[in-house]
Amino acid sequence: MQLTIFSQFSLLVISKNITALVACLLLGVSSFALSADVLSEYKQLTKAGYLLADGQGQPISSSQADAPLIPASTVKVITAWLALSHWSEQHRFKTSFYFDKNTDTLWVKAGGDPFLVSEELEVIAQRLVSFGINKISTIGLETDLFQPDLVVPGATTTDNPYDAVPTALAANFNTVNVQVDNGAVTSAEAQTPLTPLSRQIGSTVTGNIKSRVNTGQSSRLSERYFAELLGELLRQRGVVVGDAITWGVVPGSDWLYEHENSRTLGEVIEGMLKYSTNFIANQLILTLVAEKTSVPADFEQVEQFLSAQLGEAFGWSGFALREGAGLSAENRLSPAQLVELLDAFKQWRHLLPEVQPGVIAKTGTLTGVKTLAGYVSGRAGQHLPFAVLVNESVAADWPAAFVKALVR
Repeated sequence: MQLTIFSQFSLLVISKNITALVACLLLGVSSFALSADVLSEYKQLTKAGYLLADGQGQPISSSQADAPLIPASTVKVITAWLALSHWSEQHRFKTSFYFDKNTDTLWVKAGGDPFLVSEELEVIAQRLVSFGINKISTIGLETDLFQPDLVVPGATTTDNPYDAVPTALAANFNTVNVQVDNGAVTSAEAQTPLTPLSRQIGSTVTGNIKSRVNTGQSSRLSERYFAELLGELLRQRGVVVGDAITWGVVPGSDWLYEHENSRTLGEVIEGMLKYSTNFIANQLILTLVAEKTSVPADFEQVEQFLSAQLGEAFGWSGFALREGAGLSAENRLSPAQLVELLDAFKQWRHLLPEVQPGVIAKTGTLTGVKTLAGYVSGRAGQHLPFAVLVNESVAADWPAAFVKALVR
């Protein structure tokens, strides 16, 4: 994601040559002196901060730990903590299905499930067939959980997967994976048949290429893709399915079943943190808002929700979060706030990816921003929480170099 980054805060710097310093930290030394040559190496850095804490969350070393800085994708750890605290790691998202025998309409009531991939829809199609449904004239969608046509703060309108817009019903993270050869469009996934919309989207892809693109900025188009894909999977199982799709509130139809996703929330979050999936992060925070506050959820409510929840839980002030993925350049968190959050998150630290041996953490990258927040292994099996935020241009491998120094 290409964004212009700005910050008004200045601070001390971190040395890329801190092997001896960190070795002292990991041995339990609580104080040290930064040599003049270390300071001189980073004297050009003016917008950065860090905090390393002990196993009880008490500071070991810090510089500008309270400075509000752009956190980038480390925000996803906050979204993960809120979701896990509310639903639990074993929670499974649900989607409800109804059938109106009078009109042969299959109704789908959205539950905000962020992981309705093709394999999951195959399970749903097979289950629907088991109920004896052999003809569907119309697929009806109840999708009022989210505000339509959401604009994600910080996102752009490219066709890249990371710009996919959240919707209450979403197939394959609101993306299609197509293979284009001399103008002929085919599905790039054996488990995902082409639909009219995915074929149309594929026709806009130039060149002979395999490409995953999002379904656009219109929530109706994204939800249409869900209905089309489900319809195709039902046809593959012998069901006669009409082309009509409608939106509304489920009428007095016969309830069929409530589908529980085969993946737990913990599994969903583990993938979100590993691959830094913006779609899942914002899908989770919007579903939280819809469930805990009001429907339909939008990003104004998300901002209010994050402010209220984090202010109540930690007493934070002087922070700003506009969405749940870390896309916005208007987001502000301090290293100290991230470390406090990590102390609360420690029961779920196993969901974080290993970025270096002995270090599990979430990275964050925007133009002019490099961030890292997680845990480093210390003496006697300790997991020391840390956060480092840099809001200016540094080498692309700067976070990795910092982590290497921590684990030496």
